[in-house]
Amino acid sequence: MTTKQVSLLAVAVLVAAELGLYFEKLLFAHGVVGITLQVAAAALMLAARLTFGTRSFHAGANPTEGGLVTGGPYRFIRHPIYAAILLFTWAGVSSHLAPLSVALAIVASAGVGVRIACEERLVTAAYPEYADYARRTKRIIPFVL
Repeated sequence: MTTKQVSLLAVAVLVAAELGLYFEKLLFAHGVVGITLQVAAAALMLAARLTFGTRSFHAGANPTEGGLVTGGPYRFIRHPIYAAILLFTWAGVSSHLAPLSVALAIVASAGVGVRIACEERLVTAAYPEYADYARRTKRIIPFVL
């Protein structure tokens, strides 16, 4: 399997897990803390998309033309959109803590992890300066992970 094919499979797994959470009514948080975290996740995703500009989402993790994006939330997190997905998902799941919600969140997280690995491999090949950016910027949690 190629990196792009693995990336597509990871996206499919992620989408299936998120849809499972949605249809089981386990995706959205209850309570002030959970809702606040989900609003913060949505704001992070919006900021990342606006910073990324008119470049489109590529399901196969194809690197986009136009250079490496390192401004906005990308200054602190290499993968702010994936970070937002994880934050939104786990904030919702923490409101329910049903075995199914935790299992689906783990599956979604695995899909994100595989997607990140594939994307980093492809972006490193396309942009040699990515290695330096990766050394100074954390993947998901600023200054931590």
